[in-house]
Amino acid sequence: MDALGSLLDGPRAHGAFLLRAVLDPPWSLRVEDRAAVTVLAATHGRAWLVPDGAEPVCLDAGDVAVVRGPNPYTVACDPGLEPTVVIQPGQRSTTTDGDEICTTWSQGVRTWGSGTTGRDTMLIGVYELRGEVSGRLLAALPPRLVLPREAGQAPLVSLLETEIDRDEPGQEVVLDRLLDLLLISVLRTWFARPGSEAPGWFRAQTDPVVGQTLRLMHDEPTLPWTVSALASRVGVSRAALARRFTELVGEPPMTYLTGWRLALAAEALRDPELTLDAVARRVGYGTAFALSTAFKRAYGVSPSQYRLTRLA
Repeated sequence: MDALGSLLDGPRAHGAFLLRAVLDPPWSLRVEDRAAVTVLAATHGRAWLVPDGAEPVCLDAGDVAVVRGPNPYTVACDPGLEPTVVIQPGQRSTTTDGDEICTTWSQGVRTWGSGTTGRDTMLIGVYELRGEVSGRLLAALPPRLVLPREAGQAPLVSLLETEIDRDEPGQEVVLDRLLDLLLISVLRTWFARPGSEAPGWFRAQTDPVVGQTLRLMHDEPTLPWTVSALASRVGVSRAALARRFTELVGEPPMTYLTGWRLALAAEALRDPELTLDAVARRVGYGTAFALSTAFKRAYGVSPSQYRLTRLA
């Protein structure tokens, strides 16, 4: 599996918050939910994404935006409008005075808003991702990105729009997978665009030497890799691999591998059934002590302390 696939193959949507917002102008929503990542797809009309301290971004019908949390932002029909609604953690919606509006704005299955004509309509998908595998990916993203309709996401948006208000057996799983597919498609397209400032590990995937090395690390992180062993597998000298990998990825091979193993460990620690020894073996460390030493150096806390904070 390639590096992007590995990072996306960690935490997936599981009962993700999905909603169709139907709004008639004037409207302005202040989003303070602290979600890790939110996908916004404008399906009718227009919306403005207004980040704090940055220029507003226009979303026309068919455009898709990905917003990396947890900083607040505003979504409105006009970038100059003051918000009248606040989206709180847990997707609780209130007026700016604190009055609940979740029930009064409900319009049926996964549909919400003040509108009746549907002049402005958006599909909203919210991920509550806390695993470090996802964190490693999200750290590579800009605070917000927007892909225009021409980028080719329209078929997925249309399918999600068709499915979002259905209430059938297994519907949550269908919607989770569609949201995953839309996010993966958007990120892959974004990273591949000229001038996107894609992370080094993404650009390096097309290199015949470094790309193969990354796949080895991601497919088999438990093997006792050394630079020499990796170089032998990809058919180059140790020095050539070390130089080329560092040049393209931005860090030496063993540094990258350590970061990947610890990211996998951080995700595995969310499973209370796994012992520290089991986590260590799963990510390529011989003992829990060896994992703990490396983990504390990177994260500032022991694996046990990290687990307590994530399971709290």
